[in-house]
Amino acid sequence: MPTDTTGHADWIQAALQRYEGPLVRYATRFVGDPERARDVVQDTFLKLCTAERRAIEDRLAPWLYTVCRNRALDIRDKEGRMGSLHVVRDEAVQSGGAGPEARAAMGEAQRTVVEVLGTLPADQQEAFCLKFQDQLSYREIGEVMGVSLGTVSNLITAALGELREQLRAGGHLAQEG
Repeated sequence: MPTDTTGHADWIQAALQRYEGPLVRYATRFVGDPERARDVVQDTFLKLCTAERRAIEDRLAPWLYTVCRNRALDIRDKEGRMGSLHVVRDEAVQSGGAGPEARAAMGEAQRTVVEVLGTLPADQQEAFCLKFQDQLSYREIGEVMGVSLGTVSNLITAALGELREQLRAGGHLAQEG
């Protein structure tokens, strides 16, 4: 049976375009260095090139994140970096209409959120970032992290609660009335 190498290559290219940036950011959380993270992502896509497309096509995102996570953890463990995840701040894309004051306020808010996220347990950080930064579903997060949907829900709820509490304590959120 002939293989559709052009179609497979196009599928790989589309996956690369869609997921390379988010996966580099994700891997950087584990290994702490964007260059090593790029190596992790390269390994992830090399594995995708040899994977059976039909077996993973309908769950591509969680498959990529799982492979990336496992590779990043292998590297971190080999280097003896057993610490918590590194929270990575994206370079904020500011809208053209935002003035300097609005950009400064947004930058301060982002710094505060990143600082608070950095205090959370690693599993809460990971679940939170997968949900709100990488926009994975709870089911996909569970698959990536190897935990149940209930655990994903608990991790995200706990992270949001702690984030809310610390932001209120720091005067960054209004108290509930």
